[in-house]
Amino acid sequence: MLKWQTGGMDFSARYVALGDSFTEGVGDDDPTRPNGVRGWADVVASQLAQSNQEVGYANLAIRGRKLRQIMAEQVDAAIALRPTLVTMYAGANDILRPKVDIDSLLEDYDAGIGKLSAAGATVVLFTGFDAKSSKVFGAMRGRTAIYNELVREIAQDHGALLVDYWCFDEYDDWRMWGEDRMHMSTAGHINMAKRVLDVLEYEHVIEVPELAPLRLMNRVETLKANARWLRESAVPWVSRRVRGVSSGDGLHPKYPELIRPS
Repeated sequence: MLKWQTGGMDFSARYVALGDSFTEGVGDDDPTRPNGVRGWADVVASQLAQSNQEVGYANLAIRGRKLRQIMAEQVDAAIALRPTLVTMYAGANDILRPKVDIDSLLEDYDAGIGKLSAAGATVVLFTGFDAKSSKVFGAMRGRTAIYNELVREIAQDHGALLVDYWCFDEYDDWRMWGEDRMHMSTAGHINMAKRVLDVLEYEHVIEVPELAPLRLMNRVETLKANARWLRESAVPWVSRRVRGVSSGDGLHPKYPELIRPS
């Protein structure tokens, strides 16, 4: 019996995943699932269900959501599901904005985590990734480092578990990322599921798929790839922010109610 399991009327364990595109599963395409993605949280839920048929799973994450949106839209909805386990990652979309008050944001984060913890759930939090290998997102390292220290404090204050994404060097390999260079690839999501289950001290049977051979590109090929990325990913991303729209506009949570994961 897992240490975070408790009795319940419908499920003996109830896992609710909260957050943005990271938790929704963007980058791990699966047209058979809601919103067309699977992701690490779905994989974690499936693994938990293998040893306990009474696991319920909900995923309230929506791509593009900022931290305060997640607190307002997802925390109370999660508590209503009486979770025994909650995973939460929020704040990456705020850090990427031109201006951000990280201290103020994390005060709201702390309040939300406090509510989840007070509801009796085991809470799992994440630090942000160290994008040192990215010429674009590496500029955010200082902000992310401050965010991480505050998240560590919040985890300690509320007895939450911590998945220390900042320290996962395997993500320095670009094959762990999707073509948009912002979201994890399928291999990246599967690896993250393993990392989360390790923090939960849960025995799993996950194998990260073998990565395709790394293809070295010449200068012309690199320039073409970067131009394609700018055209297909970076420019649309910037355009949405200028226009005040989100990639998650019009989307609903994948699993707003508890389901039996598959």
